[in-house]
Amino acid sequence: MTEVWERFVHNGIACYKPGPDLTVDEQLFLTKAHCRFTQYMPNKPDKFGIKFLLAADVETKYMVNGFPYLGKDDSRPATQRLGENVLLKLVEPYMGKGRNITTDNFFTSLPLANKLLSKNTSLGRAELFSTKVLKSERAMLTIQCKPRRNVILSTQHQHQHVAIATDAKKKPETVTYYNATKVGVDVLDQMAQQYSVKGGTCTAWPVAVFYNILDLAAINGCALYRSCTKDNIPRRDFMLQLAQELRTEFMASKQALRLDVPIPIAQPEERSDVHGENAVQTEQKIHQVSEIPESSMWKVYMVWF
Repeated sequence: MTEVWERFVHNGIACYKPGPDLTVDEQLFLTKAHCRFTQYMPNKPDKFGIKFLLAADVETKYMVNGFPYLGKDDSRPATQRLGENVLLKLVEPYMGKGRNITTDNFFTSLPLANKLLSKNTSLGRAELFSTKVLKSERAMLTIQCKPRRNVILSTQHQHQHVAIATDAKKKPETVTYYNATKVGVDVLDQMAQQYSVKGGTCTAWPVAVFYNILDLAAINGCALYRSCTKDNIPRRDFMLQLAQELRTEFMASKQALRLDVPIPIAQPEERSDVHGENAVQTEQKIHQVSEIPESSMWKVYMVWF
């Protein structure tokens, strides 16, 4: 399953060039599988499942990178925070190109902000009130609209760039920008749940991972189709058309496989080796098998299906 996921992510990175804004966040895929990396997240609607760490394009909700959380990573340096390590892995293909990364307080730290700035990548996040961050000597914009509320930290905006918006709420530009770019992964997760190939609760973790690959691949495929054809097709129509084309191709290959495989046909003399009383019993047995009561027809259908 690791090889399948890595190939999916590699193809996604190679086929799409994201916009200037990326979002890094967590996705919880619902499953009842019992494995060592199943997570309980009370702040998520599904509570239990496999956690995926994803990076998505804010404009198209295209998943640009990601991997499932499988537990403790022995390759992570002891001095590096888990969130910092995860974010650097996710945005590594896109650093040094002037993009902005929007995330929450789990992934962010001052060393990470400095490291991204040195690679021409800015960082925006919301953090709970912290005097340590506010007293930092690093050039970083901090905004706290109300006492004891969240603090907006940004390495992209400067104080002279902060302007009062023209709407009735009168929000600073930094707050408006953060609210517009923080929802990339959340909307991606909602889109995957809206049209999902998962028919019920998954009890095997490889099946759950594969279902999530199919859901995310359908979203990425729709974004690529719109980008290449300039046709703003509804995602539902795109998925129906995609399913029909995949079904037609599968049925054609299945029919060709049946025609290529020769079916041996037994000759009458090969079936008439038994004579006398045994032959009558054999014919009766064959006759009994060929007649199936109507009440048992659904059982036979289920077996052959």
